[in-house]
Amino acid sequence: MPGSNDTPKRPWRTAVLAGMASYLDAGALVTSGIAIGGYYAAPLHLGSGTIGALLGLQTLAFAVGALFGGRLGDRFGRRKIFTLSLGLYAAGVLVLMAADGPALLYTGVVATGLAIGADLPVSLALVNEEAPAGKKGTMVVFSGMLWLAGIVVVLMLSSFMGTQGMLGGRILFAHLLLVAVVVLVLRRTTLGESAEWAAARRAADTHTPSVSDTIEFSRIRDLFRAPTVHALLATGLYYAAWNLGANTLGQFGTFLWTALADGEVAQFSRLALLGLPIGFAAGLLFLRVVDTPARHAWFAVGSALIALAWALPALLGPSKVTLVAVMFISGLGNSFAGESIYKVWSQELFPTLLRATAGGVTMAFTRAVAGLAALGTPAFALGHARLMFGCLFGLVLVAAVIGLVWVPRLSEAPTPEEPTARDVPAPETTAPATV
Repeated sequence: MPGSNDTPKRPWRTAVLAGMASYLDAGALVTSGIAIGGYYAAPLHLGSGTIGALLGLQTLAFAVGALFGGRLGDRFGRRKIFTLSLGLYAAGVLVLMAADGPALLYTGVVATGLAIGADLPVSLALVNEEAPAGKKGTMVVFSGMLWLAGIVVVLMLSSFMGTQGMLGGRILFAHLLLVAVVVLVLRRTTLGESAEWAAARRAADTHTPSVSDTIEFSRIRDLFRAPTVHALLATGLYYAAWNLGANTLGQFGTFLWTALADGEVAQFSRLALLGLPIGFAAGLLFLRVVDTPARHAWFAVGSALIALAWALPALLGPSKVTLVAVMFISGLGNSFAGESIYKVWSQELFPTLLRATAGGVTMAFTRAVAGLAALGTPAFALGHARLMFGCLFGLVLVAAVIGLVWVPRLSEAPTPEEPTARDVPAPETTAPATV
């Protein structure tokens, strides 16, 4: 097949296979919430404290994995880290699928949390670096649609299983195991190393004193100096503030529905599915504008919708109506803000050899905050439901201000590696870096 036909396919192939980290992340989050908080709870005698500890620990493990995995990906390469992390993920969901008590559940949530935490910042960096100029935001947002796809598939499976106890949970984890193994094989056989990372790494490893200032941007201490520290603070605080609501709905949506609104697990899954096609359609629209100046206006609309969604249960109290409204309205708003726009910013605002490190730091901070919050979420929801929703509403307002006022003032990442990289010829078999 002619090279001209092959070229446009390769970035999209990378976007799909590397972006499946988002699918597996969402799949692990929602599956754990449904299986541990629903299907496994009664047969294994899991109380609200144990459920909160398990789901919180998974999120904290993600934070640790992201912190170290992102840095290792910048130092040793994207491909090595996402291969190792996906193998650990498969092992973790296998343990969760076979679990017959809390001990194995704790082992499984730690393994899956560490694995997806290490995989996600590295995979996102690979998607960005292999995307053609003018399409980088598009392909990063596409990975966010895979995140939504992970939720859709899990909810579809759950909605048709009804109340099947332990078997229902095992089926959901078996789905994640199958997807992880297939993606691992395809990544190993079809994805190479990031050409942009390879060029920047060669430049850093072969630098001379005359270019030492340039190479500083490959060292972790530069992440905490201007201008990168401002981007780190803005993206980290935005993601953490927005994510507490999304994480609560993802991990504890089933729990909130059954405990506060007297609903059923399968009913919740079916209702959640109704709003997801709208989210997909909105995501497709955002793909068309994310690399244009119109992105800011779309982000403003998305932020307003998210704030409205969380205001309803805070003002009116949790009920089936307000919880469904949260799912539908925030789901639409998240197509233009939240996870998707954070991922775009996390790629645009940092240089190549700090990109995955920065993503890992902000993801680690965000998941650590969410994990600590998750430890007390079930008890907080049962005792002070409206106050909990009020806090989540306040946090999404903070996130909106950061995204509308602070982030636009930041400059896109300097690329000081480029002049040095051009001085170090790439092997003939390596594709030119996409910058």
